[in-house]
Amino acid sequence: MSDLPKLFDLTGRVAVVTGGAGLLGSQFSRTLAQAGARVVIADNHAEAAIALAASLTDEGGQARHHACDVGDPASVQAMVAAAVDSYGRLDILVNSAALDPKFDAQHAGQHTNAFEDYPLHAWNQALQVNLTGMFLCSQAAARPMLAQGAGVIINICSIYGLVGPDQRLYQRADQPPQFKPVTYSVTKAGVLGLTKYLAAYYAGKGLRVNALTPGGVFNEHDEQFVQAYAARAVLGRMAEKDEMNGAVLFLASDASQYMTGANLVVDGGWTAW
Repeated sequence: MSDLPKLFDLTGRVAVVTGGAGLLGSQFSRTLAQAGARVVIADNHAEAAIALAASLTDEGGQARHHACDVGDPASVQAMVAAAVDSYGRLDILVNSAALDPKFDAQHAGQHTNAFEDYPLHAWNQALQVNLTGMFLCSQAAARPMLAQGAGVIINICSIYGLVGPDQRLYQRADQPPQFKPVTYSVTKAGVLGLTKYLAAYYAGKGLRVNALTPGGVFNEHDEQFVQAYAARAVLGRMAEKDEMNGAVLFLASDASQYMTGANLVVDGGWTAW
């Protein structure tokens, strides 16, 4: 019989989390550190990444930050090289960095572009970060993983990569129409294609590639949004920000060693009906 706790133990492994200081990225960084991994928090928000690395270190983990623009090949290569130089290997890549047009209180009223008027520069920017960035990070991380004969890549998707956004959630009677933009659905759908491609491409080479698809995560959304979202979810609520942690640990660890090319959906049943 296998030792179940040992399957989830990441002691001695090295993990890079892009967008590692973000809402979910910070949760992923902390989870992997608590499981024993040495974590590189790759984020272009330097102050937040530095603070998180210090916090994880104070908690007894091993973490460092590295400034990284995932859409810049030189920046990505430097980040991966720094991780390998610091820790001698790279075992886990969590591709969490993304432009996510949020509808929490901080971003209220910012998404009024209808599809017919959506700016080309915004389309290109989202593709550069959400898809090209994931491509560049996976490409750079694969090299040391191939050299050591093993590695795990986890690509963060979204329910809007599986189904179209319900635009009714974003409308307010006393405000101009707002929309979850086309770029988010298109890039997140592309994440699944990239995941399956890489899983098949690296067959027999020791690399596993899977996707994690979260549902909506509560982040100080207004009550109208929370109620409307909850009515669409089978479990009747939004996710808390720590409720993806078990899934990311599962995918990063040997507990999922027979999984590749898969998509683990943690959405409270949103896509079940």
